[in-house]
This record gives sequence, C-alpha cells and structure tokens, in this order.
Amino acid sequence: MIRKNNILSIPFLLFGAALVLALGFTLGRSTGEITPGSIDGAAELIYPDQNQQLHDWGLPKEVALPEKDHDIAFLPVSDLSVLIKSKKLSSERLTQIYLHRIKTYSDTLACLVTLMEESALKKARLLDQELAAGKYRGPLHGIPYGIKDLFSVPDTRTTWGATPYKDQVLNETSTVVQKLDEAGGILIGKFTLGALAMGDVWFGGVTKNPWNLKQGASGSSAGSASAVSAGLVPYAIGTETLGSIVSPSTRNGVTGLRPTFGRISRHGAMALSWSMDKVGPISRSALDNALVLAVLHGVDQKDPSTIPAAFNYSAKKEVKTLKVGYFSSFFEGTRTAIENDRAVLDLLRKEGIELHPLELKTSINPGPLVAMLQVEGAAAFDELTRLDLDDQMVAQHRNAWPNIFRSARFIPAVEYVQMSRQRSILIQEMHELLKGYDVIITPSFAGQQLQITNLTGHPALCLPNGFAANGTPTSITLLGNLFEEEKLIMLGRLIQEKSDWQTKRPPLFDK
Repeated sequence: MIRKNNILSIPFLLFGAALVLALGFTLGRSTGEITPGSIDGAAELIYPDQNQQLHDWGLPKEVALPEKDHDIAFLPVSDLSVLIKSKKLSSERLTQIYLHRIKTYSDTLACLVTLMEESALKKARLLDQELAAGKYRGPLHGIPYGIKDLFSVPDTRTTWGATPYKDQVLNETSTVVQKLDEAGGILIGKFTLGALAMGDVWFGGVTKNPWNLKQGASGSSAGSASAVSAGLVPYAIGTETLGSIVSPSTRNGVTGLRPTFGRISRHGAMALSWSMDKVGPISRSALDNALVLAVLHGVDQKDPSTIPAAFNYSAKKEVKTLKVGYFSSFFEGTRTAIENDRAVLDLLRKEGIELHPLELKTSINPGPLVAMLQVEGAAAFDELTRLDLDDQMVAQHRNAWPNIFRSARFIPAVEYVQMSRQRSILIQEMHELLKGYDVIITPSFAGQQLQITNLTGHPALCLPNGFAANGTPTSITLLGNLFEEEKLIMLGRLIQEKSDWQTKRPPLFDK
C-alpha cells in the first residue's frame, strides 16, 4: 500500500495557510470573521526570505587524516568533506570503513534493516572518478549516510519498522534520497525505526543505545541516531512528529535538527501525521546538520506542503549579534541533570552572549491537541485497522498504535476542527513570543515546549550537553523562528566549538 504525503495537505497542511488561519481565528474570536487586515498581517509569516545566497561554511583549509579507521569513522562531515576534496581520503576507502563497522556492530545495536553494500561501493568509485576528473559536487561529495527505513528507495524494502510491511517494496525514490544522491551522498543503509514511527521497538527487536546496551535507543528515529552515535555513519536522516529526532538524539548523544514544517519534502516517506511530520538530519555537529539541510531544503512539486524559503548560513555572521533568550523557570529546581543545562548558559555568558530570561506561556493547552496526530495516524493507517493487520504489530499494549488507531475513530470530526482552530491560535501565540528573539534556549524535555513547537512547526536544534549520573547522554535544545535555522546553527556551532560534549564516543564502539 503506497501512501502519499499530499493526500490531505493542501486544505490544511500548507504551513502558510495554517498561519493565515492563525491570524484569522485570533482576530475572529472577537470579530467573527477573517478580515483583510488579518490577511495582510499574515504576509510576513507566509512568505519567508527567498533570496538564496552562496553559503560560506567556514570549513578548515586542512584536516589531518587519522591513522586508525575508527578515528576516521568518528570524524564529523565537515572534516570528512575536506579530506575527500583534498584527496587525502578516497570515498571508496571511507565507504569500506563504514561498511565494516556496520557489519561488525549493527547486530549488537539492532539498528539496521538493509545494508546497501554493492550500490554504495559502486557510487563511491564513481565519485572518486569524478573528483579525479575535476568534478566536485559539494561538501557531501563521497560521504556515506543512512536513512530511516520509512523513506522509499526502488528495489529495496521499505518496512516502516512494522511486521505488516516488512516485505514491502515501494518503487519510487524519496525526494531526500534523490537530492542527497545528486549532491554526492552515498546511501549505505536503511536504519530501524520504532514501528510506524513510534518508539524503538520494531519487528526485529529493540534498537539499542550505544552508551548503554540495556537501554533502548528511543525513537522513533532510533536506528539513525544509534548508528551515528556508534560511528556506523557520519550522518543519517530522521523524521519527527512529536519528538522523534529530539528524543533519540538526546538518548544517543548526537546532534539532531528538526527543521521548520514545510522546509524539507516528505515525498516518498511514510505519512503518519500530514500536519506534523517533519524531516531532518542527525549527525555529530550543528555544522554537519547545516551542510545536509542546505541540500535537502526547498520546494518539491510532489509535496505541496513544502514552502520556498532561503537557507542562508554564513560563518562570517557574528554570533554576538543574535538576541538569545532562555525559558528561565525551566533552569530552576533540582530535576535530574539540570546542572548540564545550566552549564550551557554559563558557557554562553562566558563567551559574551547576553541572555534574556522569558517564560513559555500560551493560552492554549497543547496536551489535548496531540489527539490530532492520533486522528491523522488512524486515517493514514485506516486499512491496517480495518483489515486487522494491526494484530501483526509487535507492540499491543494500551498505548500502542493498534489501540490508538482504533480509539481515534471515536473522536468526532467536530472536535478535530475545534482542535485545528485552537492549534491555529497556538501557532500565532508562539510566533508572537518567538519573534522578539533570534534563538531561545530550553531544556529539551522541560515543560510542554516539545509538544508546542511540534504543533506549531517551529525549528529546533538538539545538542549533547553532558551525561546524567547513570551515564546516559543529556541534551539542550535551541528554538528558532520559522525558517531561521541558520541562527540555530550559528549558536549551536559556538557552543560546540567551545565545549567537547559532542566529541564523546561510546566506549564499546570506540575501536
């Protein structure tokens, strides 16, 4: 069964339309109508900057090639890019390194669905030949990567992590794979996801956290985050609907970027929630995520929810010009690992960044609005439920998809519309809150910010910031305005250049 992302997207999911509604409903609460003024007021939200400029990544001029293969495997994309371009390292050798590591460790981590060895080596040799002939495709030239196994690739299984689909083959190329292929990326493997994009339990078991093999990798982008953490790939593509990039990035100690809704095409990806699904990279650094986003962003006619918006990152931009806020009450108290979050604030103050306290306050409780995801998921997997194929799912507990999909059928259409109206108000309130700042710093799971920003479509950058007492990685999150990911990258890069949290390697795999 092939499910397209654009089935329900035009009426509601085009993010600009949602923002028009936001203003309309906000004013309409008192006037009872959408006024010309409300439409004019929405213009800044609907039409982000479309003047794309050349990128200035600020990559190092020289990178020393490590002697040991595992040290090469843990290099960030930014360093690998320099090594490939300077021909100190061939794409074929790099691909062989990652293939060996995947073969050695993927069973331990239960993170791999399909290894694409033959096609990866063929592509690597082609890219080495191109470079020798003077053709260089850009910073991702010759660098292997992995994808979450909900993106379709012809002649390859796309299992969605679920038993009913474990032999499914969708003969179309997802847009993200097509773009990365054109940019010189080498698809080396399809990694696990929690079944139908929830959690870390899939038809083959539980994907493991490389830092603690007794612990799941979290999800749903479980395999992507686990593989990056263990040095099986330098970056991988994940998706997020309600935490599926942020949560596994935190658990596995890697850097995840959840872009603005509509920033990256979802064509060829499994649909769970047409109004909340977002695609983003998971890697070793904020800069690496920027290199990938620069390739992936843009309008795709096959996904009407995509929005034209420039991504203009430049290493020459002065980070101290950013106005940076933080949700002050989230940094108070004695919760687990709060000292790691405070350490990020201390680092930035030491670097001369002025931090402005504020609070996350909205008139809308986001909790009940998550039922929109449940309704859309039930619609996306209507056939699964009606044909009783959900009986084949591994997880059958009360809060597993089979029971969520069934119970969601009892949510009235009227209530879904009312939730949509409330969500539109929430979008506008978050826009009003965030527009006075360039970046807002928040603990990744404090309060309801993760629910809110997934509902409103705002971008987030999740960075490692140390470890809890039990040795599990922790993270901090940077939030930004719609389509302003470059500011998240600027501040995230500063944090990572002035700390070593993201350089830590899980000891069992550092060999």
